[in-house]
Amino acid sequence: MQNDLTSSVQYIKGVGPRRASLLARLGIQTFRDALFHLPYRYEDRSSIKKIAHLKYDELNTVTGKVVKADIISPSRRPKFKIFEVLITDGSGLLKAKWFNQPYLKRIFKQGQEVVFYGMVKLNYRGAGFEIINPEYEIIDEIVEENSSDIDHIHTGRIVPVYRLTEGLSQRQMRSIMYSAVSTVIPFISDPVPSEIIKKYNLPDLRESLYNVHFPESALYLDDLNRGVSPYHQRLSFDELLTFQLGLAAIKKGEIAEKGISFSPDGRLAGRLLSNLPFKLTGAQERVLKDILKDMQSPSPMNRLIQGDVGSGKTIVALLSMLTAVECGYQSALMAPTEILAEQHYINIHGLLEDLGLRIHLLTGSKRNKELESIASGDADIIIGTHALIQEGVTFKNLGLIVIDEQHRFGVMQRAVLRKKGTNPDTLIMTATPIPRTLALTLYGDLDYSVIDELPPNRNPITTILFYEKQKNHIYELIEDETKKGGQVYVVYPIIEESDKTNLKAAVTGMKAFQQRFPYLKVGLIHGRIKPLEREEIMKEFKNGSIHILVSTTVIEVGVDVPNATLMVIIHAERFGLAQLHQLRGRVGRGSNQSHCVLLTYGAADDAKRRLAVMVETTDGFRIADEDLNIRGPGEFFGTRQSGMPDLRVANLLRDVKILETARKEAFALIEKEPTLANYPHLRKSIEDFWGKRIELFKTA
Repeated sequence: MQNDLTSSVQYIKGVGPRRASLLARLGIQTFRDALFHLPYRYEDRSSIKKIAHLKYDELNTVTGKVVKADIISPSRRPKFKIFEVLITDGSGLLKAKWFNQPYLKRIFKQGQEVVFYGMVKLNYRGAGFEIINPEYEIIDEIVEENSSDIDHIHTGRIVPVYRLTEGLSQRQMRSIMYSAVSTVIPFISDPVPSEIIKKYNLPDLRESLYNVHFPESALYLDDLNRGVSPYHQRLSFDELLTFQLGLAAIKKGEIAEKGISFSPDGRLAGRLLSNLPFKLTGAQERVLKDILKDMQSPSPMNRLIQGDVGSGKTIVALLSMLTAVECGYQSALMAPTEILAEQHYINIHGLLEDLGLRIHLLTGSKRNKELESIASGDADIIIGTHALIQEGVTFKNLGLIVIDEQHRFGVMQRAVLRKKGTNPDTLIMTATPIPRTLALTLYGDLDYSVIDELPPNRNPITTILFYEKQKNHIYELIEDETKKGGQVYVVYPIIEESDKTNLKAAVTGMKAFQQRFPYLKVGLIHGRIKPLEREEIMKEFKNGSIHILVSTTVIEVGVDVPNATLMVIIHAERFGLAQLHQLRGRVGRGSNQSHCVLLTYGAADDAKRRLAVMVETTDGFRIADEDLNIRGPGEFFGTRQSGMPDLRVANLLRDVKILETARKEAFALIEKEPTLANYPHLRKSIEDFWGKRIELFKTA
């Protein structure tokens, strides 16, 4: 018998090579994967109701025998198929219905014993019970020839319900998981130090693993379904502790490394500050002070700068880059897309053109001729995409790395860029407001500063939601703003119209605005226009010769135009909250009242929630919270990025308190014993969790 957690799932009783290939679709390849493929729901089948005792508008589990299974086609809608199954348990009849799923006819047969779980409703004819689209299970499916020994896991108890793939039934999956749990659990060692277990009165690991799969009591049914039972909390704690230990080890290793101790005289930074038409805010000055203190330290800086749209992160980063340059080092800024990298290049080039610095752009499409300048040291500031971390890119003396849109890059990608220099300082920027505890989860190896103050004389932006029939109101707003001397952004989701989509496009939009406003100059900017042309267009817009700038999201990060007072976003329902917030931040940069118009052509529920939040608030943190709630933390942070292990049990929104505790214990452990030599099981747990990223675990 193979009991190693890394053994192939095919060795679990009842699996074999064919089912192993099905399980692989669910990400289950090893015994460990199986153990942590947790149920997504639990049913209380210890109290299955008789059909005669059912009540309307209640979730219930019912078992019975199939009396009839038919496909019905309503006479008025012949292409619309309804599959109906009638069951009885001897006390009454219950009808189950599925819409446009005729393939179910192959699954349900007369005489089968079945289990249904769902909301009981009154039949539309006004008599009898029915369930629409219930969860179902065929009771007399046989997993193994002699499966009677595990029949007790399918009924008469709290029953786990797992996510499936085609070819596996719920009953088969449950039997496989029971075999996996029963086989492996006796051989599991608890990696968490006993003093931590006692301190927080954590349940036993083996007991927890068993009870998240096959709960022995209905006592915690609601907690089980919310993922907050004591057993779920134990597994969440273990996962977050392991995650934080990795981050603590990285941070400890970086502190121990020797970095660059910069000794700036402030000459270049002073010249830039004297050229700026504004003064830094108190928050910008405070954060810049944090950065300069880090840069003067002999340890490598690793700092996350968080600031809402328009708070002035870029100028703080630029002043930091000038500090490195005046000390004789190169600075590199990495952005996730060519468009963003080019926008940074345009902005920085414009701000620094009087200082005589050599600024270069390196992207996938603009590469070879820049490499020699970077390697020779002829380039002072290099702005680029992930092309910066590819082989063949050599820096002469890289001193500072600035990373924008941090959630697009993982720990590993940051580490690769750092290896291009000799432990250069790293500054990471985000315009996505993130609750502090969640930021510490993903970026726990970083120090943390917030620019929490907008420049003075900024009026809050008023946001209005319009529908297609209200387009004339938008034209009136554009006319009003331009008459007052204001300028307008109009953002489209795509560049050109296509047969594949009915979305409105920028090129067509520009022509429509030219016809509607022949006395105004309408400009067009998008990602296919060359960077130098884009720079010229943005200059024209900034100096006021373009009144309406039609664009794609290329202007999400762009030049400050204080005179731009109206932002119109076409098909606003197609944009994410963070992107809408970024786009809105392009206006409201002067002292005049600004407006943002969201034009929607119909929206699903999630999109309606996004648009409602945008109308209600301009608070980036509130928007971030709502974005997390709507999308969930995995998609919000992009935790599948290179370098970040996936969280399979813990939920960053639900388990904030557990996260804080795990972080405190992890950092205390690494401080006390950096190599974890006395905790071999815990070290193995970290290696398993972080996988190939273990090179970052710098305690060896």
